[in-house]
Amino acid sequence: MILPQRVSTELLPFVKQPGQYIGGELNQLCDSVRWADADVRVVVAFPDTYTIGMSHLGCQILYWLINHTPGCAAERVFVPWADAEARMRQVGLPLFTLDSRQPAASADIFAVSLQYEMSFSSVLTLLDLAGIPLRSVDRDDTHPLVVAGGPQADNPEPMAEFLDLVVLGDGEDSMAAILAAYRELKEAGVRRRDMILHLARRFEWIYAPSLYDVSYHEDGTVRAISPTDARIPRSIERCQTPDFENAPFPLRPLVPFVEVVHDRFAIEIMRGCPQRCRFCHAGYTKRPLRLRGVDTVMTMAEEMYRHTGMEEFGLLSLSTADYPHLRELAERANAQFASRRVNISVPSLRVDQMLQNIPWMVNTVRKGGLTLAVEAARDDMRAAIRKKVTDGNLLDGVKEAYKAGWRSVKLYFMAGFPGERPEDIDGIWDLSNEVSRARKEVAGHPAGVKASVGWLVPKPYTPFQWAAQPRAEYFQGVRQRFHELARGGRRSAVRIQMHSVERSILEGVFARGDRKLASAIVAAWRLGARLDGWDECFNPSTWRRAFEETGIDPAWYAHRERRADEVFPWNHLHGGAPTEYLQNQYEDVFVKIGAPAPATATRGTRSLAVVA
Repeated sequence: MILPQRVSTELLPFVKQPGQYIGGELNQLCDSVRWADADVRVVVAFPDTYTIGMSHLGCQILYWLINHTPGCAAERVFVPWADAEARMRQVGLPLFTLDSRQPAASADIFAVSLQYEMSFSSVLTLLDLAGIPLRSVDRDDTHPLVVAGGPQADNPEPMAEFLDLVVLGDGEDSMAAILAAYRELKEAGVRRRDMILHLARRFEWIYAPSLYDVSYHEDGTVRAISPTDARIPRSIERCQTPDFENAPFPLRPLVPFVEVVHDRFAIEIMRGCPQRCRFCHAGYTKRPLRLRGVDTVMTMAEEMYRHTGMEEFGLLSLSTADYPHLRELAERANAQFASRRVNISVPSLRVDQMLQNIPWMVNTVRKGGLTLAVEAARDDMRAAIRKKVTDGNLLDGVKEAYKAGWRSVKLYFMAGFPGERPEDIDGIWDLSNEVSRARKEVAGHPAGVKASVGWLVPKPYTPFQWAAQPRAEYFQGVRQRFHELARGGRRSAVRIQMHSVERSILEGVFARGDRKLASAIVAAWRLGARLDGWDECFNPSTWRRAFEETGIDPAWYAHRERRADEVFPWNHLHGGAPTEYLQNQYEDVFVKIGAPAPATATRGTRSLAVVA
C-alpha cells in the first residue's frame, strides 16, 4: 500500500484532531506531480505541532519562496501529537509531508526552523520519525541535508551534532541562494555529503558545525573554535535581506483546517527594532532597521484578504509602535477593512507610544484586553534594562485606554534581573494594582489585570550574556512572595500568572550552551522528552535524569556568572553588537540601580582567544 493510502487508513482514524495531518488546505502550492518533477525538493520542518507551526510567518515565507522558484518544490512537516507519534511507530509509518504525503526523508533538503530552546527534543523526533540518523556524522548520500535557521541558530552549538548546515540571519536571500547552489552542484554530480563543504566555502553566512573543532580549558569553558579546513571562514557573518520592501512574501497564505494559535493574515511591516532592551536577543541581532512602505503593506493586505477571507489583519514587527508610519497605516487599514469587519491586530505596545496611538486603536482594534510589556515595576530598574516606561506614562496611558472602552489589561513582567531587589518584586504587585484602580477613576470599577511574570533567561548577543541566571530557589521564593501578597489583597482584581521555573532554567542552560549538551538532549529524548514547550508534555524529571546519566551539571550553564574575557560557544558566529559595547552596557545596569557589579563582570586578564 502506498504512503498516502496508509496515512488515510492506518493513522487518521486513530488520532484526535486528524485535520492537522491531512493537508490540502486552501492555497496549498505543492502536489505529488510538482514534487516528482522538481530538481530540488525541500521539506520545511517546524519542530512543534500544526497549531503552532501554521501560525509561524517564517515557515509560510519559505514555503512560498521555494514553491515560486522554478525547478523547486517545498512541502511541510510538523511534529505529530503524542497519540499520532505512538500510532506511527506502532504501524511503521514514516514522517510524511502534508501537501502530498511524501516520505520526509525523500527530500534533498530538510530545513528546520529553530525558534525556541524547548524545541530541541522535537527536532530529534522529526529526524527519527523520518528515518534520518540523528547525528550528522552518521548520515550518507541517501539522506537529505539537514539545514537549520531561526533565532536559535544564533547559538546552535547544543544542536551542532545534529545539523549539517546552519544559516545565520535572514531566510529569504539565504534560501534562494542555497536552492540555486544546490541545483548547480547536483547537476555537476557533486555527492550530497560533499555539498556541506562546498556550501560552507561559498557562503559567508553558512556554518557547517562538523567542519569546526572546539577546544576547552580545564574549567570546562571554551578555549577556541577552529575551522578544520583552511578553505572555510574562521567566523560566520549574518545574512541580511537588504530589499525588505520587495522580499518574497506569501500573498496567498495557507488557510489551516483546524484552529491555530494565530488565525489571521499577517504582514511583517518592519524588521529590526530601534530599541535595545538589554535582555532582548532579537533587538541586538535583527539590525539594521528595515521597513515596508504603507502602499506596499496595503496592497499585500488586500491580496491576502481576498485569498483567505480571514477576519484579522496582523501588523507584525519587534516593536510595531516604532513603525514611523503607523498612524497612516492604521487609518488606511481601517478605511479599507472596517466595513468588512476585519480587525487590526498589533503586538503589545510600548507604554510611551500608547497615548498617541489610542485614537486609531479605538476604531480598529478589538477592545477585549490591552496588552502592555512593562518588564520591571520600578523606574530605576526599567532604566537599567533600557525599557522606556515610567509609572507616570503607564498610568496616563491606561486611563486613556479605559476612557476609550478597554476593561482589562495584561501586563508582562520579568523577574531575575541582575541586581534585583525585594522592592522590585513587591513593585510588580503594587503597580499592577495601581493599573487596576486607575479604571475606577474613569468608570467606577477597577479593571481586571493579569500580570504575567516570566523568569529572565540570559541570551547570547545581549549585555546579559555574562549574567548568572538566578537559581530555582530564588524564583520559588518570588513565587511564594506573590502568593503572600495575593492572600493579603483578597479584594484585588489582579491575578498573577507565573511561568514554569524548571522550563525557564532549562532554557537558560541551552541558550548559552555548548556542544557537550548534545548527549543530554539525546538522553532526554530517549527517556521520553517530547514537545517540551507544552505544559501537558514537559516533564522536568526527564531532563534531570538525562543530565545525571550524562554527567552534565546544568547549573554550570545556567547559574554561573561569566568572566568578562570568556570565549562563548558562539564567538565565531558574528552579527551582533561589539563585545566591548555589550560589556559597557552590562556594567551600566548596576550603575543605574546603584549596585556593585559582580567581580567577574570587570575586564579579566585571560587573553581573549575568540577564534583560534
